[in-house]
Amino acid sequence: MVSQPRTAVIGAGMAGLTCATALQAAGHQVVVFEKARGPGGRMSTRRQALGEGEVAFDHGAPAFTALEADFQAQVQFWSLQGLAAPWPAAGPGQFVGVPAMNAPLKAMAADLDTRWSQTISGISRDAAGWRLAGTTQDEGPFDRLVVAIPAEQAAVLLAPVQPKFADLARAVHSAPCWTLMAVFDQPVQSAEAVLTGGEVVAFASREASKPGRAATEAWVIHATPDWSRDHLELTVDEAAPRLLAGFEALLGSSAPLAVSAVAHRWRYARPLAAPRPPLWDAASRLGVCGDWLGGGSVEGAWRSGFEMAAGLLP
Repeated sequence: MVSQPRTAVIGAGMAGLTCATALQAAGHQVVVFEKARGPGGRMSTRRQALGEGEVAFDHGAPAFTALEADFQAQVQFWSLQGLAAPWPAAGPGQFVGVPAMNAPLKAMAADLDTRWSQTISGISRDAAGWRLAGTTQDEGPFDRLVVAIPAEQAAVLLAPVQPKFADLARAVHSAPCWTLMAVFDQPVQSAEAVLTGGEVVAFASREASKPGRAATEAWVIHATPDWSRDHLELTVDEAAPRLLAGFEALLGSSAPLAVSAVAHRWRYARPLAAPRPPLWDAASRLGVCGDWLGGGSVEGAWRSGFEMAAGLLP
């Protein structure tokens, strides 16, 4: 019996988990390494303890679309599993994970050998295969390695072993985004659950308007790329009141009392690059995929991971 290749995937976002799931379904041995405590990448969900309960915020991508038939089929599969649903308040064709944005990724990760809180600080290859220098120990050898992390982070990791791929990643620039997760003591006076178009705040959404969410008056407030870039080095405590003021400007009135207002800086929120196929070095058996190779969208990240796996399967 011929043993299947052992593959390491760095990154438990949409691209990495899609690739790992497809490889494992084909009988391959796969191990996923993720620096965070859970899956998601830009589809992460942040939970905060508040009073006697917990409030969840989709503080990354607020929603996603499914434009092509293959991803539409994938979203339909998630919907049948109760992991995704349309979000009518955001307009036609907008979907979210249920009960949180990262639900589809949590489902994928649950079926994989995933190592959480593992920051991979270096990769190298010897006669036995790929080895990973991690937070707690060296991992390997692996027959193949797939890097599925943001371009700016991929460039650093790839530079010593694949300078060409590192240069491609280094050429990609990402728009930053300051995000505010706010809970108010009473309903915000707005006829719309989704607000757009402010000078400071580009997008704000009432989380309770999404399917499967709690009724807490929680809002996720995203600053514009320009404002985020101009104020990138603020502390979270400095950013929060400014984002709240920007939200009130977008509302055109004062907001209720914020019982919680926590800011988060996405330094690499959205990659600004045209789609291209995943990268593959057949000689060293090193692959790279991610949303920065898929045009920056959730659908693009899924396709990049799917195509990466397809290229590795016989």
